[in-house]
Order: sequence, then structure tokens, then C-alpha cells
Amino acid sequence: MRDFAKDHSALALNTATLGHNLDGYGAGWSIERVLDACAERGFGGIVFWRRELGDRAIQIGEQVRAAGLRVVGLCRAPYLTGPLALPDREAVMDDFRAAIDMAAGLGAPVLTIVAGGVEPGTKGIGESLKVVADRVAEAAPYAAVRNIRLAIEPLHPVYGGDRSCLVTMRDAVDLCVAVDAPNVGVAVDVYHVWWDRTLADELLRVGPRRIFGYHLCDWLAQTRDVLLDRGMMGDGVADLKAIRAAVEAAGYDGPCEVEVFSARDWWKRDPGDVLDACVERFCSVC
Repeated sequence: MRDFAKDHSALALNTATLGHNLDGYGAGWSIERVLDACAERGFGGIVFWRRELGDRAIQIGEQVRAAGLRVVGLCRAPYLTGPLALPDREAVMDDFRAAIDMAAGLGAPVLTIVAGGVEPGTKGIGESLKVVADRVAEAAPYAAVRNIRLAIEPLHPVYGGDRSCLVTMRDAVDLCVAVDAPNVGVAVDVYHVWWDRTLADELLRVGPRRIFGYHLCDWLAQTRDVLLDRGMMGDGVADLKAIRAAVEAAGYDGPCEVEVFSARDWWKRDPGDVLDACVERFCSVC
């Protein structure tokens, strides 16, 4: 395993850790201020949310690189199915292509996909997973032309109904196998897979060329909100070193992205203190 105590250049910030993914949260730091603060602390990269960028994707990408950082990825594609998705296939696919275009303009190599929940009018997850696979397969060639990799991120089963019918790494890997496109892979998020005892085997099955991201946070034993009460690394029950060992044993050696949704705790703190905590925890417990 890599020694992050001596080198934390693999550390990347997902701006959700500062509350930038939802209106009304966070301390309101500008993107420029975040970039400067990350560069000062030795972060290697950054991940943005589409809502932050507007029509400035190209400009912001240039600012990231000028600050000595790299764009690691973009969150996210639209929900592809389920009650939170756009109302028809054409609208979904148009927005999917728009997300790919934004990632390309930003210079992000990876666009994260959260599948969306159970398709209205169906029961269980089987039919919804077929819809997801079909729409990812349709988008993959367009993404390839734009030099974008699509990272399918399974979510914790508590989100199965509305946010993600894709709830295990096994199903994510199965989808990759079914789509069979070299730019379609998986993202591993500690929050969503910490409980999955088959994770290591599934990562070996998908292989190093299909692991496109690794996301860090922690699962609090007494979580108060399954969406907005993630823990900072080391504050919860996830075995962070064991998960990273599985990810790296499968061949992943890329960025490690801190993504902490924390409306009642970390989003209320000074962003500089949050970034300091990210560095300290990354070097000590991850």
C-alpha cells in the first residue's frame, strides 16, 4: 500500500466536503479561494459538482491547472432512472451528454454516474438496472469521443428506492461486463461499500483498468441522516485501511477523493479547518 504519511499528493477534495453541492450550505468560499487553500495544503486534485460550474467549465479547468492542481473528476451524470430522473428518455440522454460535454470542457477525465432509483411502475431493481445499462451503453461511445471515462458508483442500499437501484459492487461490475466498453468502470465510495464483504473479490473481477475512482469518508455508528451526516475519516466504523488495501490490491493507484456530506457538523466549520482535517486524517488513518 502507498504510504500517505510521507506523501499526500494523491489527496483530492470533492467540493461537497465544503457544502458546495447543495444550496444553503457551506461557508460560501469561491472556487478560486478553495483552489488556493487546497494548493497551500498540498492537495493533488479537486472534484467539482456541475451546479458550481455553470458556463465556466473551461475557465475553471484552466484555473485548477494554473494553481498546480489537477481536475480529478466531475459529479455527476443525471439520474438515469427512477422517481428523481428527468421525465423521459430523451431528456435524460440530452442531460447525460451535457454532463459529458462539461467534463470535457473542464478537463475532467472521469464523470461519476449515480444510477437513479426504481423506475416508476416497476417493483424490485431488476428492470431498473436494465434501463441503467441501456442508457450507459448508449452514452459510452459519445463519452469515448470526448475522452471521458464513466464511473458507475454503487450506493448504499438505503438509497435503493429513489437514488440508486445499483446498490452493490457486484451489480456495478456486472453492468460494466454487460456494457463492455473500455471507458465504463466503477467508483468505490467508502460510505456505500464499507459493509460489503464481497468488495475485494469484485474489485479483482473488474480489474485495475476499470476502477476509476476512490472516495473517502466514514460511516458514523449513530448517523442522524443517511444522506447528510457522513463522518470524516476515522470518526466512524468503516475499516479504511482494509478497504484501501482491497482497492490497491486490484491495481488502483489513482487519486483518493474526500467526499463528506455533513450538514450538521463539517459544513458548519471554517473551510480551512475542514481542509486541515482532511489532510491530517488522510495521512494518519486512511
